[in-house]
Amino acid sequence: MKYTVITGASSGIGYESALAFAARGKNLILVARRLDKLEELKSTIQNNYPDVDVVIRISDLSVTDQAYTLYNDLKEYQIETWINNAGLGEGSFVAAQKLEKVETMLRVNIESLTILSTLYVRDYADVEGTQLINVSSALGYVIAVGSVAYSASKYYVSAFTEGLAKELELKGAKTKAKILAPAITETEFVKKSIDVEDFDYKANLPKYHTAKQMASFMLDLFDSNEVVGIVDQNYNFNLRGPIYPIFEGL
Repeated sequence: MKYTVITGASSGIGYESALAFAARGKNLILVARRLDKLEELKSTIQNNYPDVDVVIRISDLSVTDQAYTLYNDLKEYQIETWINNAGLGEGSFVAAQKLEKVETMLRVNIESLTILSTLYVRDYADVEGTQLINVSSALGYVIAVGSVAYSASKYYVSAFTEGLAKELELKGAKTKAKILAPAITETEFVKKSIDVEDFDYKANLPKYHTAKQMASFMLDLFDSNEVVGIVDQNYNFNLRGPIYPIFEGL
């Protein structure tokens, strides 16, 4: 049996992507911190797609050691696709940002993503049909004043994954590395980024996508041969090749 791993699966894009992959009959390993939300999602999937096997794992990826523990705990499964969707934000000017929150964000967005990506490609580089999809952001290609640390963390995700995709290509690997780069999406993310109890998307934003729409874009990227799936400034989704210039070295 083959499985798709989705981190940050308890809400938002991860939650809707789990439903989208389940609709295709993909067995799932769902990872997040909140057990109750994962159990709720598992129940929903099993009720709608009884032939899909769903495994849940609790992991706090702001604790670097837990990234290693998570991966090692999944060694028994054959993983067809690994989606690093878990991510945190910080919506404030640099001088005003909460450093403890930023440290946590960097561990999730950068450290754990790098660890899990590295371990996965080490094991699956030569396995036909395998994919690594890292969720970055449109702000991983445009610096956002007021969210500079978050934007910079997503620049790392984009550059790291585009570079990894090139390395895999040069080595003739069978695994494909890809980037999903959403713009503003109606999830819990904004509330947590700016530390508010509620946020009215319709009242505050002229354009945004729903998490379900982004899950559909995730599948478009999954089905494509392109490296990047990005939402542009007009909120159109585009599949394209690498964006950063690549230096292959000597």
